[in-house]
Amino acid sequence: MAVRGVGFTPGLPPTTRNLPLPRFEPPRLLRAPTILHRVPSLLSSLKQSQLRCGEQLFITLIRAYALASKPASSLRTFLSIPSFGVKTSVRAFNALLNAMIQNKRYDLVPVLFRNCHRKFGIAPNVFTCNILIKAVCEVGRIEEARKVVDEMPEWGMAPNVVTHTTIMSFYCEKGEVGEAKGEVEEARRVFDEARGRGLEPDVRAYTVLIDGYCGIGKLDDAVKVMDEMEENGVPPNEATYTVIIRACCEGKRPGEALNLIQDMLSSKHVPSSSLCCKVIDALCEDGKVVDACEIWRKLLKKSVTPDNSISSTLIYWLCQAGKVWDARKLFDEFERGFIPSALMYNTLISGMCENGELQEAARLWDDMVEKKCYPNVFTYNVLIKGFCKAGKAKEGVRVLEEMVEKGCVPSKSTYGVLVDGLFGCGELEEAVRVLRDLVLRNGGCVDAEEGWGVFVKKVVVDTGKWREVLDEVLSI
Repeated sequence: MAVRGVGFTPGLPPTTRNLPLPRFEPPRLLRAPTILHRVPSLLSSLKQSQLRCGEQLFITLIRAYALASKPASSLRTFLSIPSFGVKTSVRAFNALLNAMIQNKRYDLVPVLFRNCHRKFGIAPNVFTCNILIKAVCEVGRIEEARKVVDEMPEWGMAPNVVTHTTIMSFYCEKGEVGEAKGEVEEARRVFDEARGRGLEPDVRAYTVLIDGYCGIGKLDDAVKVMDEMEENGVPPNEATYTVIIRACCEGKRPGEALNLIQDMLSSKHVPSSSLCCKVIDALCEDGKVVDACEIWRKLLKKSVTPDNSISSTLIYWLCQAGKVWDARKLFDEFERGFIPSALMYNTLISGMCENGELQEAARLWDDMVEKKCYPNVFTYNVLIKGFCKAGKAKEGVRVLEEMVEKGCVPSKSTYGVLVDGLFGCGELEEAVRVLRDLVLRNGGCVDAEEGWGVFVKKVVVDTGKWREVLDEVLSI
């Protein structure tokens, strides 16, 4: 896909812009895909009215059709522009090429490009070439894209940073899917070529290269690029921090992730909820629960909303470490400014139950209901499991009864946990009653995984009363 291969003749004069007076601006409704079927009749009426309109109307339509997955309509709209007395400019042509890329019609972009001057009277600009390069890269012909870059000066155009970054991003993508780790080094060479042409890479170019190194596990090289970036006066943005922090977490380097997220906050960038969860997970897995709590509080001070996902993650790890009262304190801090979700309540209730704090779990349950955050099957299950673990399986039966009464359908594990707990407490008759309820709930049929598994494991193996129990169950 060399320049001459796409049929462009260098040195052609640029097109002039039309002067639309009076100007006809496209109404917002034309951007709604649901009414695009009315556009042809509206355009026909416009043509008959002999009103002069601007090219922006057609550019808007080209983009609207692209968003509606109608690339053929985008092309028809582009071809119709001269019939309205409007001279087609490179802006409309670029909008058309972008429409093809949006709809994955990469094959049409070089064809249209070859005809841009001969058929449409348009001289492409650097943005046109960048779109062409993207289309060629999308079909895996990166070397042809590099030839286009080399020949752009013959067209009277100088490649810009975006030109090189586009090629870099495709090399890095190839490296990540494991085709060849050397592809990321090719991206580095393209990066250096840009600098050799006197271009200063921007934050996106650096981020693409950092992401490429992270994708092949070369975190140290990614860190070096980030250092180089800052030395050259290009501050990292939110995307840069996100890429390298995630890589630190996945590479089991939570200390570096913590330092970077603190730098990110100091630079007034707002980390996403998923990124904060990732850092907290990594810190806690490494036993740094205190550090995780500190970064959570720092998020509060920086007015970064500590949403339910972040707080639930931290509560989970505090409970795992046996620090349920620290988890409760954190929950109370969160509750002073925000509304806890069912996920957060469930996480803390589960932690309390696992650590034998059933009274506190019950208080949280009451608080949950009072706040109209209704328990779900997970909530009921953890409470039943907690009572059974504490040797209070009959309390678990009462929870099951309330669960059914409230219209919450027990899961496959509900009966298994409860029956297991009842047998552990020596409550055979109560266990049989629960099994009988299971049969009735299933319309007289016992699911093999739910019922018979429990029956065989506990009634047949652990007691000598399996015949009586089996007769009772089968008589229903």
